[in-house]
Amino acid sequence: MSQTLFEKIGGEPAMSAAVDVFYRIVLTDDRISRFFEDIDMESQHAKQKSFLTMVCGGPSSYSGLDMREGHKNMVLNMGLNDSHFDAVVEDLGKALSELGVADELIGEVAAIAESVRSDVLNK
Repeated sequence: MSQTLFEKIGGEPAMSAAVDVFYRIVLTDDRISRFFEDIDMESQHAKQKSFLTMVCGGPSSYSGLDMREGHKNMVLNMGLNDSHFDAVVEDLGKALSELGVADELIGEVAAIAESVRSDVLNK
């Protein structure tokens, strides 16, 4: 039986560490940090960990908004666009790389992220 991407990355401990590192990077990234200024980061961390776990094939209880609804306000009122989406994907790759995740697996995660671009950007 083949492993899920979640398992290949390292399971729950790795996913938790990845989300921690990801938000450390994001919150210092001048291109996108403003989108998180009024966000409860503890709650955001939990939602992101649950979402990434789910989309990478791990056990998840993700119950957040769908991508379109969850980002609608940022698109309409804050100008969220492709350049911001690109920055998020780049920062996620940096976080995974910092944790020693193989480039091939980072590419798989980036492809999953890319698959929701239109929904996130309400296109």
